[in-house]
Amino acid sequence: MPSWLEGTPFAVTVGVLFAIVLLRAQGTYWLGRLAAAGALRSRWADRVTGPRTTATIVRLHRWGWPLITLSFLTVGMQTVVNAAAGLTRMPWLRYTAAMVPGCLAWAVVYATVGFAALEAALALAARSPWALVAVLLLVAGGAAVLIRRRQRTATTPPGATAERAADPIQSP
Repeated sequence: MPSWLEGTPFAVTVGVLFAIVLLRAQGTYWLGRLAAAGALRSRWADRVTGPRTTATIVRLHRWGWPLITLSFLTVGMQTVVNAAAGLTRMPWLRYTAAMVPGCLAWAVVYATVGFAALEAALALAARSPWALVAVLLLVAGGAAVLIRRRQRTATTPPGATAERAADPIQSP
């Protein structure tokens, strides 16, 4: 935990982190809105207001809000998703309603295990940067294997083997 939060009650820590991430997410959203407003006033306005683009934006506004909440449980996707919500001019109330639970989840994760993991990584890097690289590569490799397995089981029809599903020429 950062030194400025040490000794602070858990609820206060979560509250401070919640306020920080809320302000950051709202700032990113509004920067996206400003960029969209600029694009609509530019010579490329017809490219961002075509029928296919408009239909996609409508679908994103209607069904994309869970991505906003879930993005707070990822590393690196929060900024992209929040900016995209602003760029597509998602209604502010819908965006905020989806953002608040994500901000709360982020604050709780960072107040508990997030900072502990960060401190462990920094301690390992101070001791041996190569050991940290090895650990990160192992974690990334494990995540890649899990993702690949899930994709394979999601695309394999019931009763078929993965090899058979991967070969479209082979008959069932």
